[in-house]
Amino acid sequence: MTEPRQMITDPADYFAKGCGRCDRFATADCSAQRWLGGLLDLRRIALAMGLTETAKWGHPCYMHAGRNICIIGAFRGDFRLSFMNASLLSDPDGVLERQGANTHHADCLRFTDPAAVLPLEPAIRALLAEAMRHAEAGTLPAKVQTDLTLPDELIEAMDADPDLAAAFHALTPGRQRSWALHLTSSANPTTRHTRIEKGRAKIIAGKGATERQPLSILT
Repeated sequence: MTEPRQMITDPADYFAKGCGRCDRFATADCSAQRWLGGLLDLRRIALAMGLTETAKWGHPCYMHAGRNICIIGAFRGDFRLSFMNASLLSDPDGVLERQGANTHHADCLRFTDPAAVLPLEPAIRALLAEAMRHAEAGTLPAKVQTDLTLPDELIEAMDADPDLAAAFHALTPGRQRSWALHLTSSANPTTRHTRIEKGRAKIIAGKGATERQPLSILT
């Protein structure tokens, strides 16, 4: 069996080789290489603001006052600067957008052209400065209360499987929500049942739907 690929732990490696998540790592086809010019501009801006660069989740993450401020990511179709605690940001220039339909707040700048970063540098610096002030003050965003609606297929599976039920209810709210979204993204009951069967080991292991399976599960 193939060993799971290791994500990078040195942020400099990201710009040279990529995140380490897939087989395109350290190749010319890596998304980080495709958008390298724009990614380097984002890195330069973050470092010029005095942020501390580290690697988290295989991506360059920028911190201040002990708090994650933003993270850089590259995808096949775009590259992004994503902000943590984005609900605290006023975004006077209106440059932030939601990363997906289930994102609560506009939290990222999305680019499809490396040359598009420089014109937005003043707005990026303003957002970073605001995020840094909140970090220094210890300001926390208001908790978002959401009702979690579980699909019938998952409820039935948990009724028939006490171990699954106990493990699911022990998950963090975010991980529970990830499974609800993963299952309800399909309207086909058969597909939902299949996803539950395939995901059972991850739930038992305390993982969310999008998290990697532990090696012990894969072997």
